[in-house]
Amino acid sequence: MTLIQLFQFILSISILVILHELGHFIPAKYFKTKVEKFYLFFDPWFSLAKINFRGTEYGIGWLPFGGYVKIAGMVDESMDTEQLKKPAEPWEFRSKPAWQRLIIMMGGVTVNFFLAWLIYSSLSYFKGETYHDNSKFENGIAVSDAGKKMGLETGDKILKIDGKHAERMETSTVNMLFADEVTVERNGKEVTFPVNEQGVADVLKQNEAKAYFSPRFPVVIDSLLPNGPAKASGLQKGDKIVAVNGNPVKYFDELATELAKYKNTNVKLDVERNSALQQIDIKVDPQGKLGFSTDINVAQAELEKAKITKKYSFLEAIPRGFTRTIDVLTMQIKQFKIVFNTTTEGYKKVSGPIGIIKQMPETINWEFFWSFTAMFSVWLAFLNLIPIPGLDGGHVVFTLWEMITGKPVPQKVLENAQMIGVIFLLGLMVLIFGNDIVKWITGKF
Repeated sequence: MTLIQLFQFILSISILVILHELGHFIPAKYFKTKVEKFYLFFDPWFSLAKINFRGTEYGIGWLPFGGYVKIAGMVDESMDTEQLKKPAEPWEFRSKPAWQRLIIMMGGVTVNFFLAWLIYSSLSYFKGETYHDNSKFENGIAVSDAGKKMGLETGDKILKIDGKHAERMETSTVNMLFADEVTVERNGKEVTFPVNEQGVADVLKQNEAKAYFSPRFPVVIDSLLPNGPAKASGLQKGDKIVAVNGNPVKYFDELATELAKYKNTNVKLDVERNSALQQIDIKVDPQGKLGFSTDINVAQAELEKAKITKKYSFLEAIPRGFTRTIDVLTMQIKQFKIVFNTTTEGYKKVSGPIGIIKQMPETINWEFFWSFTAMFSVWLAFLNLIPIPGLDGGHVVFTLWEMITGKPVPQKVLENAQMIGVIFLLGLMVLIFGNDIVKWITGKF
């Protein structure tokens, strides 16, 4: 973890928290509701800085897990119930009509959603979108063992995920983990298959979430291990392997398959060197390898062939920003399919603050920063809408109940529900943060 990574994370969270809380603060003030505190980060026992202005205490806490506005007459995470024992004042939250309280509670997630929409629209307009088009992988994809267990095969061309056109490699790698079925072109035919959950579990265990398939590329040698078979046989940098024992190999995945048949055995390689073909005798090691690395530029060239940069006009960027926001929201909802699945064990991959910070780039990258901020803004909107007491969604449920039945939820019920919700959220926070610390210490990030 570097200071630059930490800076980017804190800046992003600060922007999101301040705007989210403004979403509560502004309608509260508009409806003449007293706001006692407005805090960036939490301030148990003490705050780093604070100032009183027009009856509201503005401050910065020391615990960077979010922030809050404390609204008079509202059962919130502060669990300050002394005020609630007194008769309601007209400037208190509990004195306001249910529809006003609903608007105040929905303000935060509304701001988060529109912020993400604004950021994504701006990115599409000013930067465009760069991605790799699945349809341009003319030779199909190379698939890892975990990807094969999911149901993919080397040579497949990805067409659809859950019936929807799968254009972009970057989103396909993620969407496929949450999908029920995938459609590919295989040996000239369209094939649809269910995604095997055990394969998804293997992808997650091996940290292959973005690398279980890739475009196929020719075998061009880059560097050789000092004591490996390739070095001893006379193979050189720039050599292109085209056959093993007379069996043609056009791609690296085909070479790996062939070599696996000849572990600890001598083979003849057909090699192109300086446009001339020659044979080289070599012994395959017990792992089915030759002791060389491939030229990354060759693999990169295959990716470049499929690279697309799409530009958007101002009027096109606005609906595109909305679509990107909805896509991210949908993806986050779908994550629960693998997070709470005992087969995929996605809960083991859930990261807290430390894990998120380590994903930030080690140099300032503003495009990544704003993309991350937009994604996290959508996540905060979704998370806060979950109907758990202690979150905005819990307050919304109680308010809607009152609006539907015409009867307010008893104060004691609100207090007890809030207490349970706060204890649950604190326990979840400790669990996630503790999991981060264990991963950090054991080097498993």
